[in-house]
Amino acid sequence: MTEEPGVGTQTRHDEVRRWLAGVGTIAAAVNNPVALPELLDLIARTACELMGYEGCGVLLADEKQHALVISGSHGLSPDYVARVNAEHTIELGSGPLSNGPSSRAFRNAEPVAFPELSAEPSFHPWAEVAWEYGYRAIVAVPLLVDGVPAGTVNCYRRVVHPFGPDEIGLLKTLANQAGIALQTARLRNRERETIADLEQLNRSLTEQHRLLQQAEQIHRELTAVALRAGGVQGVADALARLLARPVLVADPGGQPLANAQHRGVMLDPAPIAVPLDGTDGLNEVTPAEDADATVPRITAPVTLGDELVARVWLPGRLDDLQPLDRRAVEHGAVVSALELLRRRTAMDVEWRLRGDLLSDLLSGNPPAALGVRAETLGHDLSRPHSVLVVRGDREPGRPGADAVWPADVRRLLGIAQSAADRTRPRPLVTSSGEYVVLLWPHDPAGREIDPEAAADTIRQAAHRGLEDTTVSVAVSPRCTELRDYAAGFRIARGAVELARLDGGPGRTITLPELGVYGLLLQLEDPRELVGFAERVLAPLREYETRKGISLVETLRTYLDHGLSTTRTAAALYLHTNTVALRLKRIEELIGRPLTQPEALLQLTAALMAQDVASASGARAR
Repeated sequence: MTEEPGVGTQTRHDEVRRWLAGVGTIAAAVNNPVALPELLDLIARTACELMGYEGCGVLLADEKQHALVISGSHGLSPDYVARVNAEHTIELGSGPLSNGPSSRAFRNAEPVAFPELSAEPSFHPWAEVAWEYGYRAIVAVPLLVDGVPAGTVNCYRRVVHPFGPDEIGLLKTLANQAGIALQTARLRNRERETIADLEQLNRSLTEQHRLLQQAEQIHRELTAVALRAGGVQGVADALARLLARPVLVADPGGQPLANAQHRGVMLDPAPIAVPLDGTDGLNEVTPAEDADATVPRITAPVTLGDELVARVWLPGRLDDLQPLDRRAVEHGAVVSALELLRRRTAMDVEWRLRGDLLSDLLSGNPPAALGVRAETLGHDLSRPHSVLVVRGDREPGRPGADAVWPADVRRLLGIAQSAADRTRPRPLVTSSGEYVVLLWPHDPAGREIDPEAAADTIRQAAHRGLEDTTVSVAVSPRCTELRDYAAGFRIARGAVELARLDGGPGRTITLPELGVYGLLLQLEDPRELVGFAERVLAPLREYETRKGISLVETLRTYLDHGLSTTRTAAALYLHTNTVALRLKRIEELIGRPLTQPEALLQLTAALMAQDVASASGARAR
């Protein structure tokens, strides 16, 4: 049959337009752009539509060029794709799985066609799965990127099909266009990744710049506080601004040194116990269930050397603090330490001047000009004062129990000073040896803390601030004249030492509580007590020296246990007959029976005088 003129030409034109449309679809997909898996599926579908194949797969080499993986497909069963990729991997090295059409086309950069799969021994590893899905012929065309194989385009027929030169040529043309699209897509992906990396880098640089600015602000504000000697309150105010939360700085006893608010909110100064394992660095403290504060607190120690001198407190959880916020708190703790060191240095000078003043005041003959010197230090000695003597308690027999402890005296001075700073008129605080001494003014109007309440406050603060240590505080009678202070100090010091001998640590002692001891302490010349005690007890002491038997200790124990021989023997771990013999020897030495009230009174008074003299540090003339 003769072909009508122009029909063949029209058919070829339609074919060309169809191919151009297919290639244009791929180009348009690249320009959109689309994701790489979607592009590969589009290439496979275009090959099927243009060439009439029942299935097509686009295979790409893995990163190490060890295998080809079906990465896009059209018309192929998903199960077939999964089985080929997982169970019948197309290898690019050596071995039976590397001799198939895809591997050969990739290695040689030339198309490989198997018109009848059953006749190709090299296709044996995939024959069963291909036959199962009805595939009878395959052609693999290399997918080139910049002339280098990147994968293959595999086309399948369900019938035996010879792939002619024109068909192979068209497939090579399609594969070339697909290679260009693949290269463009990869370049676009790399471009997107580069842009994303640059954007991430820009965000990182922006964040670093912000952090540097914040770090500079932290350094600038806290350094400014240190340079202008803004004090601990200045540090707390700066931290409150930097951290946008209230900040409290308190001494180890829990007394506030500074309290900075944020938006009208201030931290409750009530102290929270810090666990022993949280004494170094930042730590989070959870209040007890019955505490008023329900929000956890963050705390940082303020130290001078190994000494804890204060703590910085702020509300919140440790995990909520950003690294620079932590740095701000730590920096603030360091500047607070510098401010406290500056304050301590000034206080050392002031304490030394007050110590000199106290020495002259206690000399027994203070000059009249001493009042003027006191006024220059801010103290009005024309007011009535009580002398408060503070001393750390120690267990009898503990190593170093009678040694001077300057570190604890300094800390006690700081605690006492904190209590004194909260009252007016201003008390005088200093030290004398291992005693902390306060001249506490009386306020006739009763508007300020009275001496006994001040003593209780100091004891409680010391108990919180000094680990494993309690203190006793003695309060002297009122001193109204300059010459009264020497006796006031002697009485208060003796009362503290009597409290130690009595074995009752952590007490506030006043003279009325001491009874007869209080009366004896008020003797103007305690050396008279020494003489009296030595005269009464001399026979017993001489006997002890000759025989080595403790008659004085036996006598004291006998009096302390209600004149009971049985209880005395139990306390001294002696037999009752031994105690009875010693008591009889005492009666012989003093020339009176112990049943006489006058004898008991004289011996009791002698022992009490001995205690008072020992506590007062008096010696016989």
